[in-house]
Amino acid sequence: MLGKQSTACRPARDALIAGGTFIVWDGLVPANRLAHTYRTRLRIAQKRGQPTLALAATVNRPSHAAQEPLRIGHIGRIDAADTSWAFMLFLNATATALLACTGVARSEPRAEPASDPK
Repeated sequence: MLGKQSTACRPARDALIAGGTFIVWDGLVPANRLAHTYRTRLRIAQKRGQPTLALAATVNRPSHAAQEPLRIGHIGRIDAADTSWAFMLFLNATATALLACTGVARSEPRAEPASDPK
């Protein structure tokens, strides 16, 4: 399924082949609910300057489907073995076709602020 749908597909496939983990959640959810969630994630990623692959295109794609059910919540996810990227996969209702794929670079864990030695 990870053909040429978006610029995130090949890196997602490569992450999976290199030992990344993969999960697909069961259930159905309207595409417009997912579009709202991922529009918010796009704004946050842009604000943080976080690298993404095909996130803007992915945000636009589910919103065109309106109420067409997709597989649940975050749909499918591939985590790169080195934990540098997470890829989200949006599948059709029967999980037989990939509708969209996006990747987001993971943020480095924030260091705890130094405590004030008062």
